[in-house]
Amino acid sequence: MKKSRIAEFAGRTALALALVSTVAFTGCKDKNTASSKPVLRVGMECAYAPFNWTQTSDKTQDGTPAIPIFSEKYYAYGYDVAVAKMLADHLGMDLEIHKSEWSSIGISMDVGDYDCIIAGMGKTPERELAYSFTTPYYYRDNCIVVKADGAFADVKGLSDMAGKDARVTTQLGTGWIPLLEQIPGGIKSGNFETTSECFMAVSNGVADVAIVDLPTAQSALMTNKGLKIIQLDKADGFVGDGPMVNVCIATRKDDTKLRDKLQKAMDELGWNDKAKMDALMEKSITQQPAAN
Repeated sequence: MKKSRIAEFAGRTALALALVSTVAFTGCKDKNTASSKPVLRVGMECAYAPFNWTQTSDKTQDGTPAIPIFSEKYYAYGYDVAVAKMLADHLGMDLEIHKSEWSSIGISMDVGDYDCIIAGMGKTPERELAYSFTTPYYYRDNCIVVKADGAFADVKGLSDMAGKDARVTTQLGTGWIPLLEQIPGGIKSGNFETTSECFMAVSNGVADVAIVDLPTAQSALMTNKGLKIIQLDKADGFVGDGPMVNVCIATRKDDTKLRDKLQKAMDELGWNDKAKMDALMEKSITQQPAAN
């Protein structure tokens, strides 16, 4: 009887171990299968609407799936995310969005946190020394943002600001910073990590003028009616703001293989058509949560 119980116990133990092994093996198999697809790892702020933003919902306003932010419980969407998803799908890759502060977005790519930057980044001569770039995936116009009822609401060109001691600001680490020098008599009131902080500075009276791009300004005015967008007259506007107009994908300087792969996908998708770009941007602006 004793031997029988021992045998029964041993049999049950063996069966239990077999079941555990089977479950463990099956779990590993599923995990490996799910991760066998190549991954396009993309870095962006997730705080630069309408190019990219953070949201709590896994869908946008019209039901479009948002993308989970790597190692976070939130989701990302915006023009940059839509383009990244389009390219990843075309290349047969999964998309992985990595959130980064703008001030360290290049450093994080260089150390391998992700492999490319799709983040509303303008292609400037200085950046070309550090990164490899595709052709533009968006063309944007620059503008200034002022208080709708403020002293600069009727400005048409840069000359209109002469002698008015305008307090000026823009986003840190951008190609807009040199443009601050072109505002006659402009007083630097300090620059900010995000464009949202720039808009807040104008709203709160900390600054009078913020230099940004048009889509971002249009996005901001959806939730801040106290601001006004001014597109300066061409004959009385900024000189040398061209590089910030060309928004390109960046890879590490020596990673021309990925750069060329992404460029090929853009070419095959016909993503050099400004009408397509503008249509997607217009749609992206309507998809952002009110909080952005």
